[in-house]
Amino acid sequence: MSVPPPPRPDPIDGAKEAEPHYLGHRDRLRARFAQAGADALPDYELLELALFRAIPRRDVKPLAKALIRRFGSFAEVLSAEPARLAEIEGIGAGVIADLKLIEAAGHRLARGAIAERPLLSSWSAVLEYCRATMAFAPREQFRVLFLDRRNHLIADEIQGRGTVDHTPVYPREVARRALELSATAILLAHNHPSGDPTPSAADIRMTREIIGVLDPLGIIVHDHIILGREGHASFKGLKLI
Repeated sequence: MSVPPPPRPDPIDGAKEAEPHYLGHRDRLRARFAQAGADALPDYELLELALFRAIPRRDVKPLAKALIRRFGSFAEVLSAEPARLAEIEGIGAGVIADLKLIEAAGHRLARGAIAERPLLSSWSAVLEYCRATMAFAPREQFRVLFLDRRNHLIADEIQGRGTVDHTPVYPREVARRALELSATAILLAHNHPSGDPTPSAADIRMTREIIGVLDPLGIIVHDHIILGREGHASFKGLKLI
């Protein structure tokens, strides 16, 4: 006949069972965020906050630091491709979905700042939008912002995605789409995953080809912005167009 285990002793003098150490850390981190804001937190702590919901019963500080080591910054973690995020031990589908939701929310907020406003009078918002959506992307993408006669945004479309250093762009496709949307002007933007936004000879040549196709149609190219982790470059500012 087996003997049942002894009953679990009651806590002495009303003391509670010890809680996992990370629960107190989570409360303190949430309080710091609420009181001082995101700017008071280093990237890995902001990432910890993002991981709390998807991983409720584990210390996520080591995981947050591993993500920053792999990708470089909070923004680069959010922009990382799902397949690369999944390479990190402890990152599952739930975490990836939460990180991509935060990324999408940031893009939506940045886009809201330029919606229904003349883009040329909201230049800082345009740069912030392009930076949020493209600067930390791991592969090149070529984006066209189509504008109406009042320079309001009609559409923002990615015309091409490429490799880490090249995106195929077809000037006649840009022109065709501008005509379909009845756009009278466009703004070009693409990213350099290397981080250096300096225009290459190919960038300059491609931009001039697009201008050459659009000019006879009466469609203006206001600027071509190149985004990188180290900043941005404006073709207009550099007097390349």
